[in-house]
Amino acid sequence: MELDYKRIVVTFLMHLGDVVLTTPFLEVLRKAAPHSHITYVIDEKLEDVLAYSPYIDELITVDKKGRHNSINGLKEIAAEINANGQPDIVINLHPNERTSYLAWQIKGKETVGMSHFLFRLFMTHYTRLDRKTRHAADMYINVLEQLGVTDISNHGLYIETSQAWKDKAARFYESHHIKPNDILIGFNIGSAVPEKRWPPERFAAVADYFGRKGYKTIFFGGPMDRDMVQSVVNLMETKPIVGTGEFSIGELAAAMKWCDLLITNDSGPMHVAISQGVPIVALYGPSNPFFYGPYKAKTIVLESMDRYEIGKSMKKVIREGTYKGISVITTEQVIEAAQTLLQSK
Repeated sequence: MELDYKRIVVTFLMHLGDVVLTTPFLEVLRKAAPHSHITYVIDEKLEDVLAYSPYIDELITVDKKGRHNSINGLKEIAAEINANGQPDIVINLHPNERTSYLAWQIKGKETVGMSHFLFRLFMTHYTRLDRKTRHAADMYINVLEQLGVTDISNHGLYIETSQAWKDKAARFYESHHIKPNDILIGFNIGSAVPEKRWPPERFAAVADYFGRKGYKTIFFGGPMDRDMVQSVVNLMETKPIVGTGEFSIGELAAAMKWCDLLITNDSGPMHVAISQGVPIVALYGPSNPFFYGPYKAKTIVLESMDRYEIGKSMKKVIREGTYKGISVITTEQVIEAAQTLLQSK
């Protein structure tokens, strides 16, 4: 399929980590279509991820939980896109009903990619997502391969940060007396899935270990993580910086870039840190890091499962009741992994 010199619309209304994992797809698409006008449609809460992306020309946001949470709302988005003329190509990257309906309503000359079965009939070229042999980032790139793209080289996850976001991070760290030669270790302890959360007392112990050695420590997370982070801080003997709830997504990316290391559960902010080149100690379970782990990152992944069954979802693993829990990863393992990465800088 010819992609250059086209109006291309990409639809993808998933969560933070998922959107960050599509940034290599966008890099590959831009290389394949350097003269095309590329529009990306995402959840408005995630606008920062692509607000300054060099790979797209236009960003359209959807208020999934508010004014666009209806058939008419999605039609409004489609009408906004079509106000500048009918797109040549619509690429839908997720098969849920909402995104598939929107892709159909845009009514591009060609509609390709994934689709919910209810709308598959309206696809010009249906491409399956390879969920069995590829990392999620490569899975999205494979959609382009199925359309004929051969150069799939990319630089990994990427969020372009604005000067305003960088200035906000700098002011924040200056207010906490962080100096350029300080070694800063970040912690991301939240996750939307409780089974992915390493015990608070373990995070406290690791942060204290490095705090006693003179390293600076900082806890990240969104407003919903404040109580969780406070429970960790209450257990600590050293004093960390608490950045929880202080940053927008773009500001978080700029703030994380200051870190020499991030110790993190499997979550969206982990991918944000990777987009800024931060080395990662990632604590995994019960999801499979082969598919959703750190992508092209300097990382050590610590796993709480000995084996994974391909095709078995994380939700099914949890429902079966045999998962031992992420607490099988020890404090000593995390400290050792962190020291290894710090020594290799």
